[in-house]
Amino acid sequence: MKDSSFDFYEELADTYHLIFEDWHEAVRWQGDFFNRFIRSLYDENPEARFHLLDASCGIETQALGLARHDFVVTATDLSPKSVERAKKEAEKLGIPIDFGIADFRSLEQDIAGQFDVVLSADNAIPHLLTNGELRQACRNLYAKLRNEGLLVVSIRDYDAIMQNRQRATVPRVMDEGKRMVFQVWDWAEDGFHYVTNQFMMREIDGGWHTQVTSTSYRALMRSELSSLLAEAGFIDIQWHMPSDSGFYQPIVTARKPD
Repeated sequence: MKDSSFDFYEELADTYHLIFEDWHEAVRWQGDFFNRFIRSLYDENPEARFHLLDASCGIETQALGLARHDFVVTATDLSPKSVERAKKEAEKLGIPIDFGIADFRSLEQDIAGQFDVVLSADNAIPHLLTNGELRQACRNLYAKLRNEGLLVVSIRDYDAIMQNRQRATVPRVMDEGKRMVFQVWDWAEDGFHYVTNQFMMREIDGGWHTQVTSTSYRALMRSELSSLLAEAGFIDIQWHMPSDSGFYQPIVTARKPD
């Protein structure tokens, strides 16, 4: 996927952790959350040692935490620099994770084997801008699951966002005023695609330094993604909203039939 998303994550690989107030705390929290969430959907065997593929791992905000909870984790991303950074973070903590470079659109060929759980968190799927790309991705996610395997995907709440086409996020000021992070969204004329401009401003040695990285997204509605998952063969497609799950984005889960 050598496009705006590839460049975006390559450029952010070294500084992605600075988007968070405390990235290590985010790793812990997300690991705890997804451990509880995934195991709650396996009532018959909640203590199983699941084999999980994180198909958009980035620098491992989810994968590191899940590996600590006895998941056997394979982590992939389209950005080689992000994967290299993720490897270093895992090595620092002594956490065993298998890594690979992979694209949603060629995942079946890029990564060997099948998994109990396939995860893609934090709005990665909407980088795919066309129905054709999304269909291809859904088929590949389906192929990577074992029979009765579980797909877990989180995206932004575009059903709500499309009501007023949000133009920016609220700036978050951290490090006692020495770091500020926010986004500006430029909507395309069609009203269904936008460019995110990620601003990261830091005070370093008395001067302010600004990093701006940009990438494209599709405002993917829940009904659209549900239909594409069903078309790929998934069953038991369910949406879990933040008010119920406690996560900050809507999560869709789906099963591969036996």
